[in-house]
Amino acid sequence: MELIKDLPSVFDDFAEQRKKSFLTVREYKEKGIPIVGSYCTYFPKEIAMAAGAAPVSLCSTSDETIQDAEKDLPKNLCPLIKSSYGFAKTQKCPYFYFSDVVVGETTCDGKKKMYELMGEFKDVFILRLPNHQDEDGVQAYRKEILRLKDYLSEKFQCEITEEKVREAVRINNRANAALMNFYGVMRHDPAPVYGYDIFKVLYGSTFKFDRSALADEVDSLREQIEKDYAAGKHIEKRPRIIITGCPIGGATEKVIQAVEENGGVVVGYENCSGQKSVGLQVDESAEDIYEAISRRYLAIGCSIMSPNPNRFQALGEMVDEYRADGVLEMTLQACHTYNVETNKIRSFVTGEKQIPYLNVETDYSKSDIGQLNTRVAAFLEML
Repeated sequence: MELIKDLPSVFDDFAEQRKKSFLTVREYKEKGIPIVGSYCTYFPKEIAMAAGAAPVSLCSTSDETIQDAEKDLPKNLCPLIKSSYGFAKTQKCPYFYFSDVVVGETTCDGKKKMYELMGEFKDVFILRLPNHQDEDGVQAYRKEILRLKDYLSEKFQCEITEEKVREAVRINNRANAALMNFYGVMRHDPAPVYGYDIFKVLYGSTFKFDRSALADEVDSLREQIEKDYAAGKHIEKRPRIIITGCPIGGATEKVIQAVEENGGVVVGYENCSGQKSVGLQVDESAEDIYEAISRRYLAIGCSIMSPNPNRFQALGEMVDEYRADGVLEMTLQACHTYNVETNKIRSFVTGEKQIPYLNVETDYSKSDIGQLNTRVAAFLEML
């Protein structure tokens, strides 16, 4: 076995993409290209792309601005919401600053009320997301997608044609397929690289403005990993962990580090930054492309859906496909929907899938890193 040593710099390039794109977003604005910011995987970025705008994820994963947010928001609120609002209020997120509009969504109650406050100093469009995934929900979200199309057409004084939407769908499908294929290298056992390196690419890709160029870049990286693996380059055999639960990024990357610094390897992410974001495709051949977009996004298995069978199906498939030895669920403090769902996930993992499960509840501070390492190390020793 030989450990891969040439690729980390490439992974780090993706990890630094958020900082690098600070300059890119300004250049886009100077060229007159609209910027549409969002916080959630339910945002149909194809509509923004069809409007000639650049969609970008907004800052929401650090405790840097939480103290500022708590001047307006309760302290016992989810840290992701407080961080999102804090970066917006203080103008410390350049993506938010340069965004012409922020597209929010009615996921949890905390975010809905946050968007009300945010709307006092930024143009905010709210997608009224259904909390059910039946046919009525699909048709309801289709209407919301059309409402977003009309709003962006008027705001940016452009015509969003069906042809432009279908082209945006093709581009985004290809980018997501490339990311899923890249992600799939972790099916190998032993794993070819560390899960943290995989995460850097998945997370960094959300700050890449050119979705068409992204696919080629990710495909090239995957091909290099596969070539090196065939030559015997990979990490040592380790317990294989899938992480599920709340969105991971920024401060919560400490959970990934706790797994891999204590002898495990993360082979899959069921979170928003992983499977939820890139694991689904829009049906390009659908007669009604707006309904197809609605079906794709509404199929995301988030805990705000009730019931939420798609999350359990996706997690179960990942456990089998990536041959997981255990599942770690990360929940954020005061994230009620994910915390309520924890017991059902535990029963599913230990009962139906018959592998060990660990839940860790955390926030965006560093105060629990020692405790987190102790618990994760004990979990990995059990495996």
